[in-house]
Amino acid sequence: MSRRHYNLPPLTTLSAFEAAARHLSFKNAADELSVTPGAVSHQIKALEGYLETALFQRKHRSVDLTDDGKALYEALSTSFGRISNVLSTIRDRSYGGKVTVGSTTAVAALWLSPAVIRFWRDMPDVNVDQISQDRPFKDRPDVDFFIRYGRDSDPNLSHTPLYRDHLIPVGSPEMAEKLSGAGLEELAHQRLIHLSSEDRIWTTWPEWFQQLGYTGSIPVESRVNSYSVALQRAREGAGLALGWQRLIHPMLQSGKLVAIGPHHLTAPNQFYLVGRPDEDLSDSARALKDWIIQEVRGSSV
Repeated sequence: MSRRHYNLPPLTTLSAFEAAARHLSFKNAADELSVTPGAVSHQIKALEGYLETALFQRKHRSVDLTDDGKALYEALSTSFGRISNVLSTIRDRSYGGKVTVGSTTAVAALWLSPAVIRFWRDMPDVNVDQISQDRPFKDRPDVDFFIRYGRDSDPNLSHTPLYRDHLIPVGSPEMAEKLSGAGLEELAHQRLIHLSSEDRIWTTWPEWFQQLGYTGSIPVESRVNSYSVALQRAREGAGLALGWQRLIHPMLQSGKLVAIGPHHLTAPNQFYLVGRPDEDLSDSARALKDWIIQEVRGSSV
């Protein structure tokens, strides 16, 4: 048998293992790799034979990683991530400068998209792709960095603080006039528009009231899974939304939404730019990152 330079097993076995370990599912790994679950199982058995150790604890309906499996997955996840970043950087150079930035749909509509337009005016040769989704940015090697409220759990990602927002009740001008000077108890009995999010880090209405000292009940009469929809309902007088003051500044400035004071809460977490370390970013990605940071810090909002 020929001796491999890095003394590695076939890369197909490592790829199958990494996908299965990330999903903790042979079936989901097979779907991702466009092969059958049996093929994934075969590759992992071959890898376990090569290593002479079990990498998975196989249960009736699920699998868990063994200690050896966890160690291998951590090494592969980090290595594959860095390889993906380098390949993306090389592709960026061939396309003359490209960067991909992610955010929630609300952040994209209210802040990021207008900022990208202003960036283009300064650097028209840089191509910017935007990805908007209202779920955590996981397993997205195509994204250079994304805007996130609070820190991400992945220790390999770089975090650059942007700003800390303030949380205020907002509604239509008519609703704001009706509730001028209202106390917490009166606000709690209004129709509150609750946001359901896969990312549990966002502050909710019950948490907002609790932090301000109100311990009464908070009825849930209206629930949405999109912050943009919550703001639209509030604009139309269908209830009160929990407003992120700096994020929705354009809507407050235009009068489409009105803050209902005097109660406000400093957000528990900051907004961050989260993504690859600077040394792994292309020149274009670093340019956009630096531009966003300077624009945020230069704003008086």
